[in-house]
Amino acid sequence: MARRPLALVTNDDGIHSPGLVTLAKAAQQADLDVVVAAPSKESSGTSAGLTVLANGDAPIVHRRELADLPGVPCYAVGAHPAFITLAAAHGALDHAPDLVLSGVNRGANIGRALVHSGTVGAAVTAGTNELRAMAVSLDVGHDKDVIPLWDSVFPVLRVAIPLLLDAPEHSVFNVNVPNLPPDQLRELRRAPLASYGAVQSRVDRPSEGQLEVVTTVVQHELEPGTDAALLGEGHPTITALRAVTEVEGVLPDRTPLPTAQ
Repeated sequence: MARRPLALVTNDDGIHSPGLVTLAKAAQQADLDVVVAAPSKESSGTSAGLTVLANGDAPIVHRRELADLPGVPCYAVGAHPAFITLAAAHGALDHAPDLVLSGVNRGANIGRALVHSGTVGAAVTAGTNELRAMAVSLDVGHDKDVIPLWDSVFPVLRVAIPLLLDAPEHSVFNVNVPNLPPDQLRELRRAPLASYGAVQSRVDRPSEGQLEVVTTVVQHELEPGTDAALLGEGHPTITALRAVTEVEGVLPDRTPLPTAQ
């Protein structure tokens, strides 16, 4: 009997996030074996950083039992999600995974600003290491009183995970799901990245020696057909991303250095 693919499930919201359990269950429903390894504390906005959260140079790894995932190996790691993904890709956490699923993030990751996301950073790190990967986010907005409808992710992933498994190696997908009941979701749409999302962040200097990140709601119309616009229309979106690669045709092959005077 053929071995089932092994999925590493990670996130940037931390080991206790309900979205992490949701994604692990979706992977199990897709007939994948699962190992969970996530930051020991919330690590949003860390992109593909390899920062260790614990004291010293080596991250602390604790085996955890998550009540909703009986029998699944789970680890809380004192490091950012990209570090966890890199470590797992090289076999540092039991067996090396065949693919990486990152999320489910509490909040959308759309537009070009997704470069800052730890959820997406983990997926891109996996792709750079020749693994298929997918980042998954639930668009709950920025109102902390909104109740996340985690179960709305399941019907989307029943379609998206097979797409990932059929894709070429090192493919990276970014999936966003509206925070709507499952029966109100529209069809899954392939979507280009928006130049900006429904919200934007800026850095202010409120006083001497301090910097503050301020999030504002975009007032102008979203670009039609982009991930931001389609998500707002009730469509789950999926975007194929490209990991870091060189750009051809921009620079000359050789450039002489100036002669010393």
